[in-house]
Amino acid sequence: QVHLVESGGGSVQAGGSLRLSCAHSGHTFSSHGWFRQAPGKERALVAAISWSGAMTFYSRSVKGRFTISRDNAKDMVYLQMNSLKPEDTAVYYCAADQNYDQLIAPVVGNFDWGQGTQVTVSS
Repeated sequence: QVHLVESGGGSVQAGGSLRLSCAHSGHTFSSHGWFRQAPGKERALVAAISWSGAMTFYSRSVKGRFTISRDNAKDMVYLQMNSLKPEDTAVYYCAADQNYDQLIAPVVGNFDWGQGTQVTVSS
């Protein structure tokens, strides 16, 4: 059974940084993604990483500010968020799928999800 647990969210001022963590289990050789959902908006992909870490993807809105990484020895996936903006405010979710291309597809698929962690950026 797949289990994903996000942590690291919080409240910061614009320009600040946060690091989100996703502890995952029950899924071997999976790719992972970070998605976010703001009130009244659809869930959208922020970043994704393949199992080996060789492939990464970033949405246009976060490229250059966020970095996704993983430590397979610890079954962890991270999202380092720098230069945060108020528009980054959302609930951030970790997702897993065996297929990296499915994670980065334009339509959000039926992935395994964590419970989410709130990120609030004030101006």
